[in-house]
Amino acid sequence: MIKKTNNIFLFLILFIISVSLIIVFAVEYGLGHQPCKLCIYERIPYILSIFFILELILFKRNEKITLLLISLIFAFSAILAFYHFGIEQGLFTEAFICESKNSSENLSKDQLLEQLKQSAISCKDVNFKILGFSLASINIIFSTVMSVIFLRLFKNYEKN
Repeated sequence: MIKKTNNIFLFLILFIISVSLIIVFAVEYGLGHQPCKLCIYERIPYILSIFFILELILFKRNEKITLLLISLIFAFSAILAFYHFGIEQGLFTEAFICESKNSSENLSKDQLLEQLKQSAISCKDVNFKILGFSLASINIIFSTVMSVIFLRLFKNYEKN
């Protein structure tokens, strides 16, 4: 069973993750910086982790497995962020995830104009930085730290 001190720690992590999501939504909707597809995909692990942390705090079921699962979710998030960072730095080429819709389709003039209005943001373009770091690079660090924290909680579960 997770101790009360760990519950406080989980609430703190939950708060930090929630604030992180609020910040990216504020950057998108408040400041008008449109995210690329990878930026949007990088939010999914954060949202999943919120649900799993709430499950840990509220229901106290399958705690050890849930801790491992959250660690794996953040490890995946770090890998995804590293891939995004690699695209930004030119280490990797943009994949089909980053590319806009298929242009080989026969489109009418109106459909083509609509598609141009909704042009996808390139994953290699850094639209927003904090202290000179792209959000993908910050996400690498944050997700790696979170993955290690939850892995340690998993490993120390029986000691609690």
